[in-house]
Amino acid sequence: MKKIAILFSGTGSNFAHIANTMHNHELQIAVALTNNPNAKGIEIAHRYAIPLEIVDSKLFETREAFDQAVVERLSHYEVTLVVLAGFMRILTSVFTEQLKAINLHPSLLPRHKGLHAIERSYDDSHLEGGVSVHWVNSELDGGEIILQKEILKETLTFEAYDQEIRRIEKITLEEGIRKVIHF
Repeated sequence: MKKIAILFSGTGSNFAHIANTMHNHELQIAVALTNNPNAKGIEIAHRYAIPLEIVDSKLFETREAFDQAVVERLSHYEVTLVVLAGFMRILTSVFTEQLKAINLHPSLLPRHKGLHAIERSYDDSHLEGGVSVHWVNSELDGGEIILQKEILKETLTFEAYDQEIRRIEKITLEEGIRKVIHF
């Protein structure tokens, strides 16, 4: 069974979905790692008895030093893939040159890289929005796209759009992980 790592920074809703639908069935989440010692997603790791690493990004002087600490922690788990699911850090080449990783982003990349992508996507002139799963490189949301799912937004309020984006994120992330680990 393939082993993956999940990286998260907040509530861990996408982490919870992967733990619920894929963990110990199609793959093993060998470790979850957060940069936020107060992240609500920590509870998910405990609920599923998944080993947890907390590497507080505020304790490092540089992004590179933080990334090296993350790489060192993950190296003990022999994972074949790292999945960023709400991990709110831009990773440097220190990380991206040593680990194979994918990221979930709530827009149709290359549109709306970075923060507040849902809001910016809703407000743009396109008829559709959506989510992307892409390879992680050292450019913010700049890696090769693996999978995208679109939704039409013309009849949706922002609240309905936001809810639909969050619903399809889980499906898209699951499909993206399957696509990557099975080839």
